[in-house]
Amino acid sequence: MQHFGFPLEAIVIFLTAIGLSIYLDLFAHKKVKEISVADAAKWSVFWICLALSFYGYLWLRFSKEWADLYLAGYALEKSLSVDNLMVFMAIFASFGIKSGLQHRILYWGIIGALVFRAIFVMVGTSLFMASPWVGFLFAALVAWSAVQMLKAGGDDEEIEDYSNHWSVRLTGKLMPIFPKLYHERFFVKHRELVDSGAAMESVTRKGLMYVTPAFLCLAAIETSDLAFSFDSVPAVIAVTQEPLLVYAAMIFAILGLRSLYFVLAALTRYLVHLEKAVIALLFFIAGKMVIQSWNHAIGDTGIHISPAASLLIVLGTLGVGVAASLLFPVKEDEAA
Repeated sequence: MQHFGFPLEAIVIFLTAIGLSIYLDLFAHKKVKEISVADAAKWSVFWICLALSFYGYLWLRFSKEWADLYLAGYALEKSLSVDNLMVFMAIFASFGIKSGLQHRILYWGIIGALVFRAIFVMVGTSLFMASPWVGFLFAALVAWSAVQMLKAGGDDEEIEDYSNHWSVRLTGKLMPIFPKLYHERFFVKHRELVDSGAAMESVTRKGLMYVTPAFLCLAAIETSDLAFSFDSVPAVIAVTQEPLLVYAAMIFAILGLRSLYFVLAALTRYLVHLEKAVIALLFFIAGKMVIQSWNHAIGDTGIHISPAASLLIVLGTLGVGVAASLLFPVKEDEAA
């Protein structure tokens, strides 16, 4: 199979769809104070349909093989994002952030993710193309992520308090902190606090500008997503090494995270076996990358997993995880 490259038409369509969708999403929720599960579900369907539309475009304009590679990467990134959203829930709980402000913080968090993913994808795919031996390193990273998730699955410790996260401590060293929410703003001026009669003795130190818990929460969200990128980017690159397809798959998956977050917050108690399916997928991806790198760097093993087969395995494994969650739910006393 030849390289997909960077077709100008595909880039224009991709960027146009993303730009218009972000604008529509922001405009639709500009004055919304509380995100309902029904509204989040509708937007989740919209983002999934948009991603599938791009899949259809790739199939009709180029080939089914390229389209399958993109869709497999999209499904994998979407499933990996579930674990990341669980961390987001813990972060919001640590800062006492409610639904309306959660949506705003997630918006800016995802904007940051778009930038970081672009950098990670270009570096990752460039390294992979430079030497097939890099694939063994990526496979180790993906397998390590699966092992960590497997260990965390049996961890009964309390949820981490992200209000003392290293990113929060670093922000506190760079700028003074006003420890209370102020009209859902990230920053507030000293004069505004004085004029509003706020209790200035609670600030960490005097300054012209203060950061609020909303910004501290955003910092924790961004840094946790950055750490998550080290797991997800190699996993998606294992499916396809084409930079544009990898980035498109990740971005379409990420853009739907905000809506998926509010849906998942309501459904997380029911999808009890989905994480096991994600762990199984990570081990499969690690094995696939080892075989692929072995074929190129050492010798042909005779084992070649096609894009269509990868797509079926990814979707099938996730489907088994969802079906198992519905058929074998955790009992109420165990969930508690």
